Amino acid sequence: MNAPREWRQAQPLIAAASLRQCASLGDVTDIFDPDAQIAIHPRKIDRAIVDWLDAAAHGGLLGNGFRTGLGAGERLADDLLPDLPGRELLATDISDLAEIYCERLGCPQAGVRLEVVAGAMCPRFHVDRVGIRMLCTYRGPGTEWLYDSDADRRLLGRRAEGASDESCGLILDPRAVQMVPPFAIALLKGSLWQGNAERGIIHRSPVVTLPESPRVLLAIDAFWD
Repeated sequence: MNAPREWRQAQPLIAAASLRQCASLGDVTDIFDPDAQIAIHPRKIDRAIVDWLDAAAHGGLLGNGFRTGLGAGERLADDLLPDLPGRELLATDISDLAEIYCERLGCPQAGVRLEVVAGAMCPRFHVDRVGIRMLCTYRGPGTEWLYDSDADRRLLGRRAEGASDESCGLILDPRAVQMVPPFAIALLKGSLWQGNAERGIIHRSPVVTLPESPRVLLAIDAFWD
């Protein structure tokens, strides 16, 4: 089921406005711009962290990951991660990202989740009912997303009546599916952000195959008093 051609032509071409490519960490505050829906700061892949993740994954030590709360400046507890060479590097990176998030959002504490998944955690394109979420994929493929001009929002979720994203017409151009690079910091604006009720970045989890499995994803959300 494809969207009518006249409806597709009427879509506002706001692709350039919805994405913010951030050369520095300081630029991630561009996500607060009213038109911005996703801000991405690419980072160099840390091979020591990759080696730790590979060793933990192959040893079956990652389990399902963890969930915890971190305040600004608070360090992640070491015992949340398997004791292998390089653990401190990952713990420090997660703690640093939580601190950056708290500082940028102005929240006193962040909910931190390390998800370890063998498949697609959220396989359908959707919009999160959150304010702004930070994501970083440490292992496996990054989060997939779409510009508004490449999607028919009317077919998100149940409105697709069970058909796949690829077959229901939600994706107007299959070649237009974007992916956040590994280790990049991505800030995704959801529908609960002020003034963003009918918007929010359209995204989904990627398909994970061997040898990418398991995929390891960090997600950070704001906790407010």
